[in-house]
Amino acid sequence: QVQVVESGGGLVQAGGSLRLSCTVSGSPLSSYAIGWFRHPLGKEFEGVSCVDESYGVPYYPDSVKGRFTFSRDNAKNTVYLQMNNVKADDMANYYCTLWNPPMTAQVMCKSRVGFAYWGRGTQVFVHS
Repeated sequence: QVQVVESGGGLVQAGGSLRLSCTVSGSPLSSYAIGWFRHPLGKEFEGVSCVDESYGVPYYPDSVKGRFTFSRDNAKNTVYLQMNNVKADDMANYYCTLWNPPMTAQVMCKSRVGFAYWGRGTQVFVHS
C-alpha cells in the first residue's frame, strides 16, 4: 500500500524560508511523476512544482518561480519543496501527489486532477 506523508509546515515570517518534505512508503519514488500542490483557503487548488517520472526540469508557475525549488533524495524515498522569500499569498495547505507515468510536468501542474496518490497535506502559515 502506497502512503504519502507531508511534513515541515508551520508558521513562517514573510520573507523567510521553509522546507517541506514528502516521504513515500510502499513504492519507490522513481515509479512516479511527482507534484507539489497547494490549496489556499477560499482559492483554487494550484500546482506549484511538478517533475515528470524521469526527473526532468521541474515546472514552476510564475507565482513561485525563482523562490521555490524541488529536490529529491531517492535513498530516503523523499522529495522536498524549498520555499524561500515566502509571501503572504503562499499561505496554504501543501500536498504532495504521485502520478502514474508517462506525464509532462507542466501538464500535471495545470491539470490539478489525475494523481494516483496524495497525502493529507502540511499547513503553511505566513506572518506578515
